[in-house]
Amino acid sequence: MRSLFRIFKKSSEKREEERSAKEALKQIYLTFQRLLTENNHVLTLMADMEEKLSGEYLFDKRYLETRIKLIADRVLNIIQDLNALSHDPFKELFPIYDQIHDELKKIIEYKIEIPQTDLTIPIENLTGDMSHVSGGKTAQLGEIRNRLHLPTPDGFSISAYAFKRFMEHNRFAEKINKKLSELPIDRMEKLEEVGRGIQDMVIHGEIPADLKEAIQTAYTGLKEKNPPTLPLIKGGNGEFLKPDVNVKVSVRSSAIHEDGEFSFAGQYATFLNLQGDLILQKYKEVVASLFTPRAIFYSKTKGFSEEEMVMAVCVLRMIHARAGGVMYTRNPNHPESDTVIMNTVWGLGKSVVDGTVAPQAFMVSRKNGSVLESSIPEQETMWTCAQEGGIKQIAVPVELNGKPALSDDEAGTLSRYASVLEDHYGKPQDIEWAMDQDHRIYILQSRPLRTVPSGQTEGSVPRRIEGRTILLDKGVIACKGIAYGKAFLMKDEKDLADFPAGAVLVARHTSTKFVMVMDKAAAIITDVGGVTGHMASLAREYRIPAILDTETATSMIQDGQELTVDAIHGTVYEGKVDKLLKYASKRKEPFKETRLFRTLEKTLKWIVPLNLVNPEAEDFKPEYCRTFHDITRFAHEMAMAKMFGLGEDYDLEGVATTPLLSGIPIAVHLINIDGGIKNHVKKASPEDICSIPFSAFLKGMRGMKWPEPRPADAKGFIGMIAHTAAIPEDQIYRTGEKSLAVISGHYMNFSIRLGYHFSMVEAYAGENMNDNYIRFFFKGGGASADRRLRRVRLIRKILKKMDFKVTFTEDVIDAVLAKFKQPHIEERLELMGKLTAYTKQLDMVMYNDAITDWYVEEFVKEHLPV
Repeated sequence: MRSLFRIFKKSSEKREEERSAKEALKQIYLTFQRLLTENNHVLTLMADMEEKLSGEYLFDKRYLETRIKLIADRVLNIIQDLNALSHDPFKELFPIYDQIHDELKKIIEYKIEIPQTDLTIPIENLTGDMSHVSGGKTAQLGEIRNRLHLPTPDGFSISAYAFKRFMEHNRFAEKINKKLSELPIDRMEKLEEVGRGIQDMVIHGEIPADLKEAIQTAYTGLKEKNPPTLPLIKGGNGEFLKPDVNVKVSVRSSAIHEDGEFSFAGQYATFLNLQGDLILQKYKEVVASLFTPRAIFYSKTKGFSEEEMVMAVCVLRMIHARAGGVMYTRNPNHPESDTVIMNTVWGLGKSVVDGTVAPQAFMVSRKNGSVLESSIPEQETMWTCAQEGGIKQIAVPVELNGKPALSDDEAGTLSRYASVLEDHYGKPQDIEWAMDQDHRIYILQSRPLRTVPSGQTEGSVPRRIEGRTILLDKGVIACKGIAYGKAFLMKDEKDLADFPAGAVLVARHTSTKFVMVMDKAAAIITDVGGVTGHMASLAREYRIPAILDTETATSMIQDGQELTVDAIHGTVYEGKVDKLLKYASKRKEPFKETRLFRTLEKTLKWIVPLNLVNPEAEDFKPEYCRTFHDITRFAHEMAMAKMFGLGEDYDLEGVATTPLLSGIPIAVHLINIDGGIKNHVKKASPEDICSIPFSAFLKGMRGMKWPEPRPADAKGFIGMIAHTAAIPEDQIYRTGEKSLAVISGHYMNFSIRLGYHFSMVEAYAGENMNDNYIRFFFKGGGASADRRLRRVRLIRKILKKMDFKVTFTEDVIDAVLAKFKQPHIEERLELMGKLTAYTKQLDMVMYNDAITDWYVEEFVKEHLPV
């Protein structure tokens, strides 16, 4: 009884060992499969990021942050899986990974630091290097006032630190960041929904008591500096306004990045001619304008994170403007010309910047301030300050309509100011100004002017294309260029949600909301607008050909009509004019000039370049990995090498197997590790095989038609094959050497023993072609040296015709086929099955090189597809 127990115990222990060995194999395979999956994810993510380098795809900083995190996490998983496969021989990859990851974090984790300052700061205490304190607009006004000593209105900044206090007091930051981080910037309806929600929340926020007090104290100080205002000019209805004992103010945006490298032109709110008791409420509304849909879109596509959306606010004494406008210190379309461009209207300059009227235009010499050209259109209405506060639109007095709003001397003064500002900043400037009732000129804003790079000139592009219908031949050019597309006639700004890529936007007025389609517009045409407006600035920033102030575009152009826009000469043709389009230069994507794009380029240098190219090279080692791509390439190659040596690393003889009864004269035993054969099969038939690669290989072996003996010497060989094939399969399994196949749904590792021959075929066949491969190893025997070498010659020649990369030494062959689609891998595996049968003991009949070459050609002719 005791001996019987020992027998059962040994049997039980043996079964446990078999199960343990099989489970270890399965874990190895699953780890390998996981490594391949992670590798594919990394390659896909890298390809997606590289695609963004074209500049044609919009993305935000959150995109970069999430992609880098996904790639870093998956590369770390790959390193861990590789070490799990190989018992930790590649631990040196971890510090290399950490170094690369640290460099990426330095690039991407830029955060704005808001310094603790006073909650309000007078303009006389500000300079241009304090944009992080007071925002770009107010800091530059301080620079202009305090260092250049040019006239600006009195005022004060509600600082960036005040913004921080307001946001922290209401605990807005976390809520806003969450909403914006999940926001898809290419879905306009979602932008509208999220933007409105955030704005409403901010407007209903509470201003902290200390901030309220600081603003009220600053306003009191402003009143003390300024006496009551004088009456306004007589309006069209004969109205005169009485002196105002309260100083009215404008409350304007001054975001920390505004008016610097990025204009943010017209993206934020401005409120004019306010009573002092409205400053607190309008402060909240200006802060809320950070989150209008167009402002969110602009900020995110320029690369600003939620943390960098910081709004200081500029409070200025209101200038009751007799006239106002914008001047460019250079002609943006001809920056080489030595002229200042001025656009002017009667009353407040609001209608110049928003493009709702055709302004007066002056071209003034920078050398002597003389007016070289001017255009004075009729102006029916003007914006003026209302006595009760706010602004209103009135009729332009008869005595002013059609008259220049600037005298020659005033134009000369503005030209002198323009030169001072350009010389100081070292680049062309876009300047907003106002002239009060006493003809005193004040600078309200100055920011870098975006000019159009030199390209086509009027002389290089034909002035007229004969035989083509001209729809428009009037207007001012805001941005030069030539474009073609179908007209999109905008009747309402809500129509922008349906704007198609490549269309020409045709509208009555200009609008800064156009920024939301500027990435996909071919050109812009409007009835009304000027080259110095906010939308014109944005058109140049996005490099979109734009013709404004055509007067009749919306009546002359039909929706969907094909147009060719010549924004060199200011002409719009019906249809596609190929003779003109050949002069169109490829539009340089403005997105490539953003900080976000430069950040993308910097990050990709640590991710994408591949330095480890050749696995046979001396430097194909962990210490030579410089990028995440290097790490994944190295790990992928080492993992495949590990799987190819599976039979050497594990004693597969002791693992429980399933015999394969397939009608071939080889005793094949199967180890199923993950979906390779149907469950609960004690003996497998070909129909039970679920492994894609092994099924293809087996099909080739079973479908082999043995070649008839052409030379007489081949008779014995064919007879020997026939004899082997006639042996019953049960006898083959009892007497033959075991050939072992480790298989899964997509993987096979088949060790084949045929007498003195040994070959191993490993393959992976899945949906991702980058993972797919076949590796073949062959070691011959059982013949003289010359016949063994002829056998190698035959196999090598056939493998090369099958696209394999083949290396060999004496009678050993090592061949690889990689990165083909699954059908191609299956086709080649079927051929490998045929070749295995074809070469069985073939060296016995290859008595010279000529017969060897004959067998090569016979196999190719019979089995390789043309």
